[in-house]
Amino acid sequence: MPTALVRRMLAEFLGTGLLVAAVVGSGIAAQRLSTDHGVQLFENAIVTALALPVLILVFGPVSGGHFNPVVSLADWALGRRRREGLSGRELAPYVIAQVSGAIPGALLANAMFDQHGVLSVHRRSGWHLWLGEVVATAGLLLVIFALARTGNTRQTPWAVGAYIGAAYWFTSSTSFANPAVAIGRMFSNSFAGIAPGSVPGFIGAQLAGGVVGLGLMVALYPRVSEVAGDVVVPHEAVGSA
Repeated sequence: MPTALVRRMLAEFLGTGLLVAAVVGSGIAAQRLSTDHGVQLFENAIVTALALPVLILVFGPVSGGHFNPVVSLADWALGRRRREGLSGRELAPYVIAQVSGAIPGALLANAMFDQHGVLSVHRRSGWHLWLGEVVATAGLLLVIFALARTGNTRQTPWAVGAYIGAAYWFTSSTSFANPAVAIGRMFSNSFAGIAPGSVPGFIGAQLAGGVVGLGLMVALYPRVSEVAGDVVVPHEAVGSA
């Protein structure tokens, strides 16, 4: 495996893990600091909205800062015609690194807060929540790829953080929009957790949102495949020094 790809996998592993640690850790802290669910959600959302841009800025120059299998899948799918973005041999390592990083990220948050109970019992199920995930995921892809297509990738970290922070509130599901994050959040029995039995429905909705997002991107930006190599932000290519 090329050294550059290993470096990119490490960036995706660490970035996804720290993202989940921020989501879960702020959820635990919010639950302990307040009994009001609205305040808890605000605290959880604002921390995630602030942490995500920082993680993209730190790890994005190495891997692009995907931290999300749906983003990586969309990048691969859109880039095939021009052979831009992730190749088939890079896609699987990206997804593996993201999922592998999400689980220890949740466990790290549990350990920092001495949180007992590994698996969540917080059930999240129903068509309205799945619809929220479709909307959240499709919107996330639109934000990322539209900014790449229009040459505004310098704004991507802040725009992605702002979108996810807002989507905590305007979607019924509180905007997971990320299969790796959904899997990681199974491992925390806290405000931010999700029961294992609820995860397949969320992942299915996220993948559906990815398809919707892809369709909208092609309709709105027919030449979006030209910038697959700049998603989420410009980064090194495999084989570069």
